[in-house]
Amino acid sequence: MPEPRHETQLRPSAGSPRPPVPDHLLPATSALSGLPAAVRIHEVGPRDGLQNESAIVLTDVKAQFIRRLAAAGLTTIEATSFVHPKWVPQLADAADVLTALVDEPGPASSLDLPVLVPNERGLDRALALGARHIAVFGSATETFARQNLGRTVDESLEMFAPVVRRAAASGLRVRGYVSMCFGDPWEGRVPVPQVVDVVRRLADLGCDELSLGDTIGVATPGLVHELLEALADAGITADRLAVHFHDTYGQALSNTLAALQAGITVVDASAGGLGGCPYAKSATGNLATEDLVWMLNGLGIRTGVDLAALVDTSVWMARRLGRPSASRTVRALAGQPTDPHGLDTRPAADDPAV
Repeated sequence: MPEPRHETQLRPSAGSPRPPVPDHLLPATSALSGLPAAVRIHEVGPRDGLQNESAIVLTDVKAQFIRRLAAAGLTTIEATSFVHPKWVPQLADAADVLTALVDEPGPASSLDLPVLVPNERGLDRALALGARHIAVFGSATETFARQNLGRTVDESLEMFAPVVRRAAASGLRVRGYVSMCFGDPWEGRVPVPQVVDVVRRLADLGCDELSLGDTIGVATPGLVHELLEALADAGITADRLAVHFHDTYGQALSNTLAALQAGITVVDASAGGLGGCPYAKSATGNLATEDLVWMLNGLGIRTGVDLAALVDTSVWMARRLGRPSASRTVRALAGQPTDPHGLDTRPAADDPAV
């Protein structure tokens, strides 16, 4: 059994380094008052993105995807899920993916690799592989809780309690996802007090961070402010929160800006806009990491992410999935000639898929 590790050593992605995007092609920086100086991006593409694919992505490709994201400067990358393969067959190789990322040669890179666990059996598997950060996935609505977890909201929270308690006792960080925070395809608009109650109960269980999910992408900036204000009034401050927006109606960036104005500094995003929700058919892709980085760069907010390397990674993954990236930023930058734009989107010579 592998010894637990607090960090994972990753090597840079294969191929020659790509040149940076020239300054004249990046957004002009103009800061707005009241926004954070830096944002930590919680990258969910390898888990929340790939779990929604109809085709199974090879283990080696998943591991390389994570390596490339790390090389682009992302420091928190949700790697996989220990949900039973019957429910999420796309991530049946969770153990193999984590094993592939341990003790690799090359320059050391401290990386946070959260994994989703549904119950104590999932936690056991994660602990055995040395995971240092887990996430549980709850719901603000009864219908989605039954659809996704086969339990009521109360029953799902009871199931999470020993998971969170044991994880904390083992020194792991715990993230709590709350889905359907703004709208539910069966129940309609979700009352704010109902969301606040579930978030507070997850916080009371001991979750270190709570991610507010707009699972079907129906939030608008006013609703975001309303929920965050209600949470603050309930004692759940912005430093314990993250936001997770879907772009169904093109509102993910405007909702993110509203969250930043309310003090949020952790934003979930998925490289190339991968993902949706296998249990909510109206949910389209996640906020694309490239689109988020473009906006944050323009606001002068630090992320530590190399946009050129990130675009290159999403082009690489899109090629393997057999379709264009959903990210507007990827399409704008990767579709341009190499010389004036500094982005070589041709496959690297040592790319085994070429």
